[in-house]
Amino acid sequence: MSELSPEAFLDLRLVRYFTAVAEHRNFGRAAEALHTTQPSLSRQIRRLERQLGARLLDRTPQGSRLTEAGAVFLPRAEALLRDAARAAAQVRAAARPARCTVGFTPGLIVTPAVHALRRRRPDAEIQATHVSWKEARDALVGHRVDALVTRLPFPADGLEVTVLYDEPRSVLVPAEHRLAGKESVTLDDIAGEPLPRMAGDPSWDAFWRFDPRPDGSRAPDGPVIEAIEDKVELVADGRALAISVAGLRSHALRSDIAEVALEGVEPCQVALVTRVGDRGRLVADFKEVARDRLTGPGR
Repeated sequence: MSELSPEAFLDLRLVRYFTAVAEHRNFGRAAEALHTTQPSLSRQIRRLERQLGARLLDRTPQGSRLTEAGAVFLPRAEALLRDAARAAAQVRAAARPARCTVGFTPGLIVTPAVHALRRRRPDAEIQATHVSWKEARDALVGHRVDALVTRLPFPADGLEVTVLYDEPRSVLVPAEHRLAGKESVTLDDIAGEPLPRMAGDPSWDAFWRFDPRPDGSRAPDGPVIEAIEDKVELVADGRALAISVAGLRSHALRSDIAEVALEGVEPCQVALVTRVGDRGRLVADFKEVARDRLTGPGR
């Protein structure tokens, strides 16, 4: 076996110290952020530089700056720290008793799949938890949930997406609106109607407003909302119409809102999202039961 190079034994603590100085561009501020002293931090950086055989930082009257070697090392150092954190999280997850938390976003039902997984794995602790759409990605990436059932589009970079089923779309209108009572409408029928805008997510906003429209025109702007549920109140108040999925209980139970089928548009897709590389047996089992049991709205 060939002898490992010194670089194979990099101390991650030293790497973290280096990235802190690179971030703050100042040894004093970095030492404060790391809860250490400036002389101690300087010694640790010199240790790292000796190990790598290159000067990483230059001191200047204005603070510190990366050398050419430091600029090359910084993205690799950050990647090392991310990989280490990910590895630690995966090991901790593997060491815990068999446990799986299934997240679901508003309006979706995961009960049949959760029950099936409990029957398949009676030894495991299976939980289901609601997460808001805005928190869903962080919940999955941060290991607060192990699998997520949500609607697309979804910021799925670095995640694995399995489409489960399609949902037809509808339009929500006030009960006294001119379109209430119709069997179906098209985008042309609502061309001049304002639709709520979703704060902070252009892709979600464009998908649910059909903006731009097939003819290139822009969807009329309605009020900005922070949560998906807020659009129901806007519709009931007569301030906007809203595009939704057919048959949601949140509006099916309201007498001040009418739901009309929206024809000639692509459906919404419900998907199972998991972390790439997650080899947990429970996650694999949930994928199987989700594909089998979650096949349509309310099922």
